[in-house]
Amino acid sequence: MLKRFRDARFGPWLMATAALTLVVGASGYAVTTPTAEAQRLRAQVFITQNRIPRRLTERGLIRFARSHRARRLRETTEEPIPDRKWKAEMVVSFNRPVGDLEFQGLFYDMEGGARRFIGPPMSVFVNNRDEKTFVQRLRLERPQFKPNNRYEIVITVRRNEVGRARFETTGERVQHSGEVTF
Repeated sequence: MLKRFRDARFGPWLMATAALTLVVGASGYAVTTPTAEAQRLRAQVFITQNRIPRRLTERGLIRFARSHRARRLRETTEEPIPDRKWKAEMVVSFNRPVGDLEFQGLFYDMEGGARRFIGPPMSVFVNNRDEKTFVQRLRLERPQFKPNNRYEIVITVRRNEVGRARFETTGERVQHSGEVTF
């Protein structure tokens, strides 16, 4: 080994540098490799019945939706009881851009312990693939939705569940007198 290098001082230094380069390179590769969890698309879903102010930033919109989240939706009172509906705004905030032209909202009835699908699904089309936060109006009508029931909305992108929110509807039920006239 001494004959190969002119000076004996460079041999160990060269070996140590090569070993250090391999260790740093391997650890740097392990650190920069994205994990499956970091790649996974997630969404936060907020439902509110308050009017959303205009000219909010994305962070301001999420902050407003989180602080005005509605766990119980109140029905409209202008119409007769069979024609009433529940109106709300849904704010969906993804952790990264959706990367697709649409996402869907699937409604489930949670009463009775089982999750029953209420169709058809609500499709939301995306204007800009780079956006991460979306606002969608909800209009839940009778007879699909019933007063004083628990529901869940599940947000899906390419058939993968990415977020969910639970809420209840409050309102008056249709009451029948029990009298029959002929």
